[in-house]
Amino acid sequence: MVSDEILRTHLQELRRGTVVVASLIALRRPDYGYALLQRLSDHGFPVDANTLYPLLRRLEEQGLLTSEWNTEEKRPRKFYRTSGEGESVLGRLLADLAAVHTSLTGLIEGADR
Repeated sequence: MVSDEILRTHLQELRRGTVVVASLIALRRPDYGYALLQRLSDHGFPVDANTLYPLLRRLEEQGLLTSEWNTEEKRPRKFYRTSGEGESVLGRLLADLAAVHTSLTGLIEGADR
């Protein structure tokens, strides 16, 4: 029987790339980090803050997200939004994800290529 640790490791690897896709989709509507954590979790993508915040910074550095500080409230918050370049990359990622799904479905159903 496979240990829980082995399964946990493989699930983590599987979800790592999907968190990027989920974040780019979710941030089509501007949001700040903590709210994004909650939103992703609510939709089945639980992410640790120590994973999400570096991811947001990396996506911003890559030009896939833009950010803006909101200082109107008591506590300033940095809001992120998917950029035009992020939308373009997201489209490619979603197309590839659909192709992977089709391939996996074919394997599961035993379809020959």
